[in-house]
Amino acid sequence: MTPANHLDCEQGSQMWAELRCGIVTASRTRDAFNTTSKGVYTAERAKYQAEIVCEILTGQPYPHHVTKEMEWGRDQESFARAGYEMERDVLVETCGFVLHPVIPRFGASPDGLVGSDGLIQIKCPTTATHLSWLRAGTVPLEHTFQMTAEMACTARDWCDFVSFDPRMPEHLQLFVRRYDRNEKAIQSLEAEVEHFNREIDEIIAALPGKPQGVVLSMDQPNDDEVQF
Repeated sequence: MTPANHLDCEQGSQMWAELRCGIVTASRTRDAFNTTSKGVYTAERAKYQAEIVCEILTGQPYPHHVTKEMEWGRDQESFARAGYEMERDVLVETCGFVLHPVIPRFGASPDGLVGSDGLIQIKCPTTATHLSWLRAGTVPLEHTFQMTAEMACTARDWCDFVSFDPRMPEHLQLFVRRYDRNEKAIQSLEAEVEHFNREIDEIIAALPGKPQGVVLSMDQPNDDEVQF
């Protein structure tokens, strides 16, 4: 069942990119939390805020370099989804972009909806990374932020972490671990996103205002149109 706050679009499309413009997304919530061991916000967090400010002011998605590894991962996603469906004997519903039901400028793009209360988060990493996740046997900590954010936006109860690498022997190609909804973690994440967005509003509000008394026009103004 698709969430009521779902915006129908194809992930990766121009429409999808435009819908996410100026919005904190689940895949970047870890950046919104980014602090040093002493609790000081990092340069990466400031960089992410600057990207969102640029998107709000220009109305254009901030450009990001797509590596060959990222392209390969995207190409494998549909195979990972099919493998998960076969292993778990379920059908996965794809979706576009889901806005948080209460918090403005916050949304998520889950890799799939499972039944009425589940999600999946698909990763197709390097073989070395896939192997390390297999050996650890747990959901990687670095991806729990995204999964928590997706559950917050979709009101789902669990998210299955799916790592897929078709280069491995068949019995080692798919790694699946469930990550259950944690209300305390969701509340903490939502509070941080709201704080992050308030800081963005403050950054924009502190920008210089347009000169007073100047008539802005697409045409070159004459002397009578400019007043001081």
